Amino acid sequence: MAETVQTETTTMEQMVKDVIATIEREREREIIERRFGLFDRKETLEQIGELLGITRERVRQLEKSVVIKLKAASESDLPHIKDFQEKLKNHLNTVGDISRIKVLTSLYAGDNDKLTQSRISFLSHLSPSLHVIEDNDHFHHAVSIKATNDAAQVKASLDNIITSIKKLGKPAKIDAIANEASIKSVKNAAALASTSKQLATLNGLWGLIKWPLVNPKNIRDKIYVILSVNGKPMHFNEIAKAIKGSEFKRKNVTTQAIHNELIKDGRFVLIGRGIYALKEWGYAKGTVADIITDVLKKAGEPLHREEIVKRVLESRHVKETTILLNLQGKTQFKRVAKATYTLSEA
Repeated sequence: MAETVQTETTTMEQMVKDVIATIEREREREIIERRFGLFDRKETLEQIGELLGITRERVRQLEKSVVIKLKAASESDLPHIKDFQEKLKNHLNTVGDISRIKVLTSLYAGDNDKLTQSRISFLSHLSPSLHVIEDNDHFHHAVSIKATNDAAQVKASLDNIITSIKKLGKPAKIDAIANEASIKSVKNAAALASTSKQLATLNGLWGLIKWPLVNPKNIRDKIYVILSVNGKPMHFNEIAKAIKGSEFKRKNVTTQAIHNELIKDGRFVLIGRGIYALKEWGYAKGTVADIITDVLKKAGEPLHREEIVKRVLESRHVKETTILLNLQGKTQFKRVAKATYTLSEA
């Protein structure tokens, strides 16, 4: 097979066509084109078998045989493969030696359509120094440098990362995860994590896909993320504004919808007029009178009204006058000295 000269202007389509042209039999060329989705959408073994009048098993056998033959050809015998491989390895080196195909496609071709992704994947399959990870229940479609991240190494490293995240028990920055997993390269740890369907990332934190802080699935989860990141109580209007300016995939929600979810979800506590906090911060539901009662019970002794106001304001965003009106106007409280109150006896 003669080497086809690759130039900077050689298109991905032309590169694939040149490789396909080295397959002698037309039926085998068609199987490869359709199975990899090189010029149209990918097709199943059944679809191709029905089209060609052969069984799905025969299609599988022919596909495997052709790919093996192409891989067996030296880099100099397959058009473009040597140059393609070196260029792709350079891109992989910049992102941690492994990358999801959609990211790699953007780096290599400056485009990210499905057809280009399929072509990148096909050429990677034929490159001796590269390893292709197929999309499945555990992994996103990805490519790695075989010398540092072959199939066994990728699995072992990801198992280690997932175990480390579980041990940390909450979303964490990738450098902390890499340290826990004893992975020297933070860049490689991030690249590996990005290929796993068991992990997700948001706002610079990585965690298990089931954790709302890194993978919010509904409005309530998004509210939870916003409050957690903010670290302090927020008005529902502020929460709505923060969601619209966030990194969430779907963030076009109404203020009313957000307010409704805040009311329904037990993770959120109303602590002032329209102001909400997370229950996990130590806030409890109840009226101002309920909070005063709790403060006096915990104190176990009469308190001066200034001290009562101070402690109530630690868990409620209300006006001081509101607290004083409750203190003076509710029968469950009684004054025992000047400006000093305790609970009324039952």
